[in-house]
Amino acid sequence: MDLPKIESCMSKSFATIKPGMPVAEASRHLIKKPLFGGPVVNDDGTLAGWVSEQDCLKVTIQVVYLNQRVATVSEIMSKDVLTVKAEDDLLTVAQQMLEAKPKSYPVINQQNKVIGVITRRHILDELVQHIG
Repeated sequence: MDLPKIESCMSKSFATIKPGMPVAEASRHLIKKPLFGGPVVNDDGTLAGWVSEQDCLKVTIQVVYLNQRVATVSEIMSKDVLTVKAEDDLLTVAQQMLEAKPKSYPVINQQNKVIGVITRRHILDELVQHIG
C-alpha cells in the first residue's frame, strides 16, 4: 500500500500560541480551532512547547472561580514535545501514536519551525480512504 506522507493530511490551520501569552488569551485562540491543543512557538516560528485545552482549563478554573493569579503559557506548557516531519511516513507516525499516546503532534521543518499539526483523526481519516 502506497500511503502519502504526513504533509498531505496535516492541518495547516492551527492556533499559534506564544510563550508569554496569558493562558486566557491562549484559550481564546485554541477554542477557535478544531484541535485539542496547539504548538507554542517563539517569535521566529520555532517550536517552544505544546499547550492543551486541558492545561488551559485547569488554569482558567483557578482564575474564574478562585480569583488566583493569571498564568502565562510558558508556565503551563509541555516542553518535551514529540514532533514529526512533513516527509515522515504515515504508518510510522500512526504506530508512534499508538505507543506514545499523544493525540496530536506538531509538524516541524528542518529549522524546527512549526508548519502544521497532525492528529490521530487526520491519520485515521487518511487510512480509511485507502480501505478498498
